Amino acid sequence: MVPNKIELFNNCLDAINKQIARYKGEMDSIKESMEANDVHTDYDEEGSKGELLGDFEKYATYLDTAQTMKFTLNKVDRNHYSEYIKFGSVIETDDNNYFIACGLGKVHMNDDTSVYVISTEAPIYEKLKGKKAGETFMLNEKEIKILEVH
Repeated sequence: MVPNKIELFNNCLDAINKQIARYKGEMDSIKESMEANDVHTDYDEEGSKGELLGDFEKYATYLDTAQTMKFTLNKVDRNHYSEYIKFGSVIETDDNNYFIACGLGKVHMNDDTSVYVISTEAPIYEKLKGKKAGETFMLNEKEIKILEVH
């Protein structure tokens, strides 16, 4: 059975918000460490500062990606359903469930099922785009049937 789109949307939003909070927390920690290192005059200071700066930039990139995913997710019309697969569709196949929104990955639902949240940039989306229930597509040399589209 296709997951409830609003519940799925909310689970995705929660997962992204947790990522954003984690990355902001890591960046705040690194900022504090960098500020604390400014107080000390140590021979290894430049090495650790460079490492901290590299980590800060890494988390800034992660944060940017998460914020972009949140922006993309918020474009989904949670009340609109289409017969054909497109951005915002929730798809049940005989293999997995998919939600075409952003590249979040596997999201667990309250009923212990899971949904793969993929972007329109994912290679599998090209195989799914425009199809409807009853049609099939090939994935990893396996024919997969689309059971429902919402």
